[in-house]
Amino acid sequence: MGLFSSLFSKKVQLEPADLSALKVDMHSHLIPGIDDGSKSLDDTIGMLVKFKELGYKKIITTPHIMSDYYKNTPEIILGGLEEVRAEINRIGLDIEIEAAAEYFYDETLVERLEKGSFMTFGDNYVLVEFSFSSEPRGHEAFFFDMLIKGYRPIIAHFERYNFLHGSVEKAAEWREKGLLIQMNINSLSGHYGPLVKKQAEMLVDSGQIDFIASDCHRIDHLNQIDNIRTNEYLHKVLKMPLLNSEL
Repeated sequence: MGLFSSLFSKKVQLEPADLSALKVDMHSHLIPGIDDGSKSLDDTIGMLVKFKELGYKKIITTPHIMSDYYKNTPEIILGGLEEVRAEINRIGLDIEIEAAAEYFYDETLVERLEKGSFMTFGDNYVLVEFSFSSEPRGHEAFFFDMLIKGYRPIIAHFERYNFLHGSVEKAAEWREKGLLIQMNINSLSGHYGPLVKKQAEMLVDSGQIDFIASDCHRIDHLNQIDNIRTNEYLHKVLKMPLLNSEL
């Protein structure tokens, strides 16, 4: 009878996770009209209001820089940032916002490294993403050179790369070399599909995460985060020694 009752007993419902412990979100797309994120200043303010409701104190927004699609420059990004800050001040919204960038790993990054032209945040962090479907070439040497020059690369949404699915060994290897790993919170919701969800859970179980972030492009992403605050893996990752609050 005990076995029967345990098989059919209801799972204990967790309380909504307190995201205020993170303090800082370090991956989002909130500068209006410059990439595939926010479409307007009103959209941006709506997302910032939701971030504040979720308990965040500071946002480091990271527009795409991609040579083929989003040819953003520091001037474009920082100009947009000032527009957002001006509106925040006008309406009296109590949240801090800074800007860096999410760099796509392509042929332009070597030149950026030579010129030292990365938009960094925190402890000289640089957010880097790959193609989701194909393993990059030459990245090991490139990241070594970044580290030698004092940059600290963060691999954006590690769990979303198809060529890494099924193992967290690469995350462990990269972290041993000085790279850091960022996971999207909504990967735990199944938003990006079951394989990404499974990989995210593996990262949590193995403790191979340094940052978690919204990767927010629109208000729906924040609403999803709000809706999964009872997720057991979100509770588990929030107990890890994440670096968000140090930014």
